[in-house]
Amino acid sequence: MNVLIVEDETAAYENLVDILKEVDPDIRIVGNTESVTQTVHWLQSNPLPELIFMDIHLSDGSAFNIFDKIELETPIVFTTAYDRYAIEAFKVNSIDYLLKPIKVEDIKHALDKYGKLNRQDILQYLSQLTRLAPAPKYKDKLLIPYKDKLLPVNLKDVSCFYTSDKSTFVYLKDGAQYPYSKTLEQIMPSLDPADFIRANKQFIINRDSISNITIWFDNRLLVTLDVEVPERIYVSKNKASEFKSWLVND
Repeated sequence: MNVLIVEDETAAYENLVDILKEVDPDIRIVGNTESVTQTVHWLQSNPLPELIFMDIHLSDGSAFNIFDKIELETPIVFTTAYDRYAIEAFKVNSIDYLLKPIKVEDIKHALDKYGKLNRQDILQYLSQLTRLAPAPKYKDKLLIPYKDKLLPVNLKDVSCFYTSDKSTFVYLKDGAQYPYSKTLEQIMPSLDPADFIRANKQFIINRDSISNITIWFDNRLLVTLDVEVPERIYVSKNKASEFKSWLVND
């Protein structure tokens, strides 16, 4: 069986691959995409896989945006770390809906359910996916605990979120910086993907804070913000095209 994995977290991807290989050594992972843009391009450029494992929260927005751009006839197993959706509705209208961390038993159940589907079942649930998509609700403010206070901060005043050694920091356009208790994985789903993007494993950056971009020697992008940050912000060669499209709203 050929399987596509749509997942932007390396650890989650590797865990899923290991479990799939353990459950069924004949499964072939034909691709791994990390964003809506990459996934649409991959599906338009490759033979369709027999099954897709898809995280709902991707680096450039909700996975449901994929279905606005292309018609998909491949069954999907949704995965997410956030128990915020109508799980029972997903279980009825899709192969399965798995909460991270995913376990061997979860995959066995999903593959067993997949094996019992016929073509009509698949087309029926795919036709209902867009109706299951929740309306996005993005934050416009943060409450940052600092000493004995809670500081309200407008997201438009945030230049970036940065993580290092399991600690996260918020950098503001006025040069201030504060520790923040959430990980980048927890922060990104609450941000409007039109304004913020996960540039790499260390940074989520605000479009309006980008001062300039340098094309690096290996086709990576070096992004400079309007504030000083602890390390250089590189966008990988694989994400460079997506990043440039996001920046100009293509």
